[in-house]
Amino acid sequence: MSRTVLALGLLLVVGLTGSAAAATGEGRFDRPRRGFAPPDTVLQDGSPGDVGLDAQPIDDAMRRIASWTEPTPGLAHPMYAGAVALLAHDGVVVDRRAVGKELRYADAQGTELPPDQQEPVRPDTIFDIASLTKLFTSIAAVQEIDAGRVRLDAPVAEYLPEFGVNGKERITVRQLLTHTSGLQAEVQLWKLPPEQRIPSVMQLTPEHPPGTNYTYADPNLITLGVLIERVSGKPLDEVVRERITGPLGMRDTGYNPPPSELHRIAATEYESNPPRGLVRGQAHDENAWALGGVSGHAGIFSTADDLAVLGQTILNGGSYDGVRILSPEAVRMMLANYNQAFPGNAHGLGFELDQRWYMAGLSGPHTAGHTGFTGTSLVIAPESGSVAVLLSNRVHPSRDWGSNNAAREALAQGLARALAVRPTHGSDSWYADPARPATLTTGPLGPVSGPARVSFDAFVDTQNDSDGIDPLIVESSVDGQDWRRVALRASGPGAPTGPQDQLAGAGHRSWWHVVGTASAEPGQRLWLRWRYAPDARYIGRGVNLDGILVADRDRTLLDGERQVDRLRAEGWNQVER
Repeated sequence: MSRTVLALGLLLVVGLTGSAAAATGEGRFDRPRRGFAPPDTVLQDGSPGDVGLDAQPIDDAMRRIASWTEPTPGLAHPMYAGAVALLAHDGVVVDRRAVGKELRYADAQGTELPPDQQEPVRPDTIFDIASLTKLFTSIAAVQEIDAGRVRLDAPVAEYLPEFGVNGKERITVRQLLTHTSGLQAEVQLWKLPPEQRIPSVMQLTPEHPPGTNYTYADPNLITLGVLIERVSGKPLDEVVRERITGPLGMRDTGYNPPPSELHRIAATEYESNPPRGLVRGQAHDENAWALGGVSGHAGIFSTADDLAVLGQTILNGGSYDGVRILSPEAVRMMLANYNQAFPGNAHGLGFELDQRWYMAGLSGPHTAGHTGFTGTSLVIAPESGSVAVLLSNRVHPSRDWGSNNAAREALAQGLARALAVRPTHGSDSWYADPARPATLTTGPLGPVSGPARVSFDAFVDTQNDSDGIDPLIVESSVDGQDWRRVALRASGPGAPTGPQDQLAGAGHRSWWHVVGTASAEPGQRLWLRWRYAPDARYIGRGVNLDGILVADRDRTLLDGERQVDRLRAEGWNQVER
């Protein structure tokens, strides 16, 4: 790897520098880790309690995953026919559930097969993982970069001269990996004669100048797959098998699974255009299918356990069970955000980063993953040493039956909620249930000698982006009727700078110390309340309060640790985690 590329990767991944973090078993959400897990960490089965997790949120999430295989209020159809969900933390698979059917329907309209012809999902059911394939292609590309055979910022045309036409001369390898090449989102290769399919991709004209726009585009990874084949001198499926799945022992992962495994493969769609009938054991993606089942953007089949191994390999810094497929420096590069110019579209090399819509409370600047059109997702959270895998066949029998994003979110959120947020004072903190508005009120306090200083510790993991804000607000009143917001200053990792009339934020995973001043005249009494009201779209770990202290210039008006009875809670609960 060149010194320039390595230095850039290290600069962009400050949060992943440092020595490898040992597996602690504490299951802490509020103690983000730095560095990688020990390189010899190998997955083993266990229970949530073995690694300090609360089992209840995980069980709740798994029950929801199971419920969506059946008719659900608000949904016209089951969300998916079947699914396998797996959660791992600190090298321990803490839960694995197989629900529903891998084959359920007789036609595209959703006519159910007779019960004796339906086939249940098993823990080792093989799923078409669709765009999760892009992660394997990206790893193969970074292996070439790591070995010095490809330069990250080299023009793609340096390796594929036929690509360097029609405005693509300056598109770089990095821009393919980060979806900033300017290429169009989709192509329909399956409508072309076989000999024209890859050449047509080489002839594409960008829709935007390279590096000026983020567009998630399959042609980026199709091209990257061709580049890997050209540089390595081998077909892409061989590269993936020899350099990734084979060394990692991922026996059920690869392109074009053999017919002998058909009974283990989840069915996908009944397709009429093209007229393929029931698709099972062949790539669901039409372009991957048209390319013989092998492409850089789609086509790989896998199991939940195999993908958990891939996730743990990334957490370990590129090695698993004594085999190294990437250097730690290369993994740091992969988990760097190269798309800071495109807020909301954080992207490493192939890996999506910090996508709250499916990573939920596990989100963070270096939380990595991807989704697949067939209903799959993989979330890798280095700061908590966690992996979440959801494989489903939500396109069986039809892609038009809807999304399974709610299931993706629920699974990651269950693991996030299972991780502890420990109190900063005493044995308990106040926790606001994100499912409903919460108000914590105290007063009347005083009479006061004048303005009162309000201080407390807050753990805030709430939405604060283009999809909305779910803030914590502190308000004061001198009559218990009219309330005004208290300006707050927070300090700690990820805290907003300057005075704030509300607190929101996510991804920092740390407690903040918060201070403010409640206005009051000498002789007046004072009421205070802490309000948290997430909207229906809220996704996050929630809000905790601890160490509440209120004082005027003469005395302490409230010590929340010793005078718990003076705090009236609606929607807030005292918790140890």
